[in-house]
Formats: sequence, structure tokens, C-alpha cells
Amino acid sequence: MTGNEVKQNLTEGGGGSSASSGNNRATALVCGGAGCRSSGCAEIKDTLERRLKHHDLEGEVQIIETGCMGPCSLGPLVVIYPEGVFYKELQPEDAQEIVDEHLLKGRKVERLLVEKPEARQEIKHSIEELEFFKKQRKVALENCGIIDPSNIEEYIARDGYRALGTALTEMKPQEVVKLIKDSGLRGRGGAGFPTGLKWELTAKAADEPKYVVCNADEGDPGAFMDRSILEGDPHRVLEAMTIAGYAIGAGSGYIYVRAEYPMAIDHLQTAIEEARHYGLLGEDVFEQDFQFDIEIRVGAGSFVCGEETALMHSIEGKRGMPTPRPPYPAQKGLWNQPTLLNNVETYANVPNIVRNGAEWFNSMGTENSPGTKVFALAGDVRNTGLVEIPMGITLRELVYDIGGGIPEGKDFKAAQTGGPSGGCVTEENLDMPIDYESLQEVGSIMGSGGLIVMDESTCMVDVAKFFMDFIVDESCGQCTPCRDGTKQMYDILNRITAGEGEPKDIERLRELSETIKKTSFCGLGKTAPNPVLSTLDNFEEEYRAHVEDKRCPAGVCQGLLSYSIDPQECIGCSRCAESCPVDAIDGEPGGVYQIDGDTCIKCDNCFQVCPVNAVSRS
Repeated sequence: MTGNEVKQNLTEGGGGSSASSGNNRATALVCGGAGCRSSGCAEIKDTLERRLKHHDLEGEVQIIETGCMGPCSLGPLVVIYPEGVFYKELQPEDAQEIVDEHLLKGRKVERLLVEKPEARQEIKHSIEELEFFKKQRKVALENCGIIDPSNIEEYIARDGYRALGTALTEMKPQEVVKLIKDSGLRGRGGAGFPTGLKWELTAKAADEPKYVVCNADEGDPGAFMDRSILEGDPHRVLEAMTIAGYAIGAGSGYIYVRAEYPMAIDHLQTAIEEARHYGLLGEDVFEQDFQFDIEIRVGAGSFVCGEETALMHSIEGKRGMPTPRPPYPAQKGLWNQPTLLNNVETYANVPNIVRNGAEWFNSMGTENSPGTKVFALAGDVRNTGLVEIPMGITLRELVYDIGGGIPEGKDFKAAQTGGPSGGCVTEENLDMPIDYESLQEVGSIMGSGGLIVMDESTCMVDVAKFFMDFIVDESCGQCTPCRDGTKQMYDILNRITAGEGEPKDIERLRELSETIKKTSFCGLGKTAPNPVLSTLDNFEEEYRAHVEDKRCPAGVCQGLLSYSIDPQECIGCSRCAESCPVDAIDGEPGGVYQIDGDTCIKCDNCFQVCPVNAVSRS
């Protein structure tokens, strides 16, 4: 397809996608997200193809491998259209049955459909009926899980590049900037800075050349929002960056993506080559007097390179270390030139805003936080995965309605938002609306969108130690407060969880936290103490139990546990003694075994191997 043909297609309207193709009586969408790939989606796809060939159905049924569909805990996934029948947790033999029964005979395979956990008899037949999707609103993710991300024509058929065509042929650059400002879109990568204002400041900068940069260095533990967009809908980001280039007067763009995302890099490179071939990148984009091209820069996976100045230094080939601001990137960024820098999800909202208008975007979310937000929902929740919700939805709705609640009937304890720079939201805030201001009020942040749910069995001191360990490893080492202060905080937490904590340690943690926040050089250091402060503020009693009572209430910290064997329950199987590496368990087969507390190293082996739960830990 030539550039003129693409333009004609966009002018006349796309229409359809792989999920609604008129050339086939059915389409099978196979989730190709990273989670489903790791659990065997390639084998599922191969089995579908072989079985269709066996029945001579290749010309009637199309098979498409998509990006992430969302409900990662249910993968591997297949959705059959036009009905939208959703099949979960598939094995290769299940894929064969789907072909034999559903695609050949028109009979749904009900044992592979989703059931409500509290009512097993209630079976959900289609993707639209799933509770996981009912309260979601797909904007940034509207194509993920629906199109083949390696096929530009499927993106075009879903109105792809229409927004770019509108911007270049019907709008002046300043009108595009005003539209983004009026939409109220805020940066989805951290503190929520107004996106339109950032575009305006860069557009007004006098120096040239200017650059557009996409921050895809997603480093928060448990976060996979940006990766999923790049893997499932890469053209959306290219289109948005090209619109941004037109709006601010830039001719070049860079996508900075971490090396740990090989599939995202591969899909991006394919998309860039396709866009160049179709005349949507490069010279005379849309046959207009506008030139814009994009290159990929692969980072080594340093968390600090998520900070914008460190990221730009890395693109330049320098060590990724932050520098003072001002000047801000809008004045002096990449190679000391004006630079616009947004993250993947922020750009992913732009095409929809240009197509549908600022009022449409403002109709979602809240007054100060319009639009939607993508979250990577993980941890102690039934339905883990990728979700997109309107701003303002409550945490309870996200965890219980979309996430399906806490497994095994356990109670919700907290949710960590904002990754290592964020904090925990407790049970008393479950009905709090999710928006920038509300999260800040309770001591957390939106961040890029990682959300880890924790149940009653979680030790909050151990959680704080986990994040501090991460920060110590990821500090660039440039400034003393971050480099040495976070190590001191980790050492204190390590002592506390090992049963060696002192009463003054809690106050020491608070003092160190305040000093590091005030004196660190960049945002990484200034926010590094947040998980500790947040857990201290909300769960100080747990810290005191560790320090004063030498007890871990959640039974997680090995150094604070004691092991014993209930003589009434012990069956004398000797498995505990056989598993003990230090011979701390005495007894004879058929008799009752005992644990010598002075010799026990608390390795937990005996607890794990006991077949009758006679071993207890407290």
C-alpha cells in the first residue's frame, strides 16, 4: 500500500480489524502478551493452525497473535469472534478441542470458559460478560489484545494514523498544543505534570533542532504497562510522537526502551520500518512539508534512567546520571536542545484526543485528573493483569470488582502504588478515589501505574526492606544521601527483620528518611524513603512488634520465628528430621519428634515438608 493509498484509506474510514474481518466466518485471537508467551501461547497457536488445516478450515478461520489482552492470571488465552467467546488457561489439547467443537460444529467448550468464583454454576460465555472488563475503559489500551501489532494495516483499520492526518492537514501546530492543553492530560509516568503545558513550553523554545523523546524505561518492580502497549500497539506511540513533533517543531524522535523488553523492541522496529514504507515517517509525512523520523535507543536497565535528565544522558552515550534542573528539558535537553519527553502511556492517549476532542477526554475521570489510567495489577489478588480504569474509580472497585478480591478468603491489608517511589494505601482508604491528589493525600503517588495488592499474611517491614534493597542497588551513587543513606536504612531494616532491632531504630529510620528526602540530588533519592515512611505511618505497631517483642506478626521474617512440633499431631514419619540441614530435630520413626530451638537455624524446611501440619511457626 502506497502513501497515497494510506491517505485515501484514512480519509474514507478504516473499519474493522482482525477481530471483525469480513473475509472469514471466524477469527481466533491468541494472546501473545509476555505472560501468555511464557505459559505456552505459541504452542496453542500452532495447535490451532494444525487442527484447522486437518479440517480444511484455513480459508474460513483466521488466527491472529495479539498483544496482551489483560487478564494475565487466566492465560494462555484465546478469544473467538464474532461471538467474542473467551477461553482461558489453555493447553494444546484444549486448542484442538476448540477447533473440533467450536469452530467446526459451533458448540462452545464450556469447561474452558470463565466461572464466577463465588458461583461456579454461573458461566461467562463472552469477553463482554467478564467482571474483569466491565468497569474498565480502554483508551491507551484500545487496540491491545485486538490487533496484530506487527501489521500496520490492522492499526489503520482501527482508525490508526487518522489523528496524524487530521493534525497535519487540518490543524496548525499551536492548535494541536492547545488541544492537548484543553484535554487536561497529565503525564502518566510519575507526578502528573500537565502534558499540554510541557508541549507548549517546548514549542515556544527558540533554539533548534528540537527533539521528541519517549521514556519507555519502565523499571518499577511489578510494572508492565508501557511494555504491553509497545508490544501490543506500537504504531500508536509512533503516531503520537509524530503528532508531538509537528506540534513543537521537531524533526527527530527517540524511544528509550530497556534491553529487558526484547519483544517490545522487535515490535517497535517492525512498526518503524512499516511506517517509513507507508510514508508515515521520514520525508514529507502525509505528503505535507513535514519531516519526522524515530530511532530506538536501548538502555541497560538502570532504574535511575527513568529520571529524564539521566535518560537523555544515556541516549547521548554518556553515563545515565541525573543533572540539576533548571534548565528543564523544554529549554535544554537532549544535546542541550529543546526536548519534549513523555512516557509511553502519555503518548498513547494523544491519538484519541486528536480524533475525539478535548471534551471527550474530559468526560472521563475527575476534574483534576481527567481520562483513564493503566495499572499493572499484581500481588495477592485473584485476577492479576493489565487494566485501564477511569480516573476516580475507587481502590475497592479495582481490587474486588476488577481484581476479583483476595484469594483464599484472606483480608486485604494494603496496596503499594507508585513502586519504590510510592507508598501503601491501607484498608481504611479502600473507598478512596484513585487520582493524583487522593493518592498524595495518603502518602503515596500514582507513579507509572504499578499496583501490588497485599493480604493479611504480608509483613510490612519486610515490604519496606524489599523496596529499600531495590533502591540501594539502583542508586547511581552520585550523591551521598542517596548512595549511603539508603544503605544505612536497608541495614537497619535488615537488623529489625533478623530479630536484632533496637528501640531507637524506628526513630533512626524516620530521621534518615527526612534527611534523604531533603538533600538527595534527584527524584530517585528524594522519593526513596517513601515506602519506609508509608509503612511506618500506617503499620508502626508491626515495627514495634519486631523491635520490642522480637516477633513478626505475619510470620514472614525468619529471624523472628520459632518452630515447634505438636506431639498430638506428629505421625512419626521422620520427614522433618530428614530435611533438617543441622540435625536440630530428634526422634525415632513411628514416635514423636522434637525441635531443639538452640540448634534450629529457622530454614523452614520442616514446616514445608510436614504432611500433617504438625510443625508450627510463630
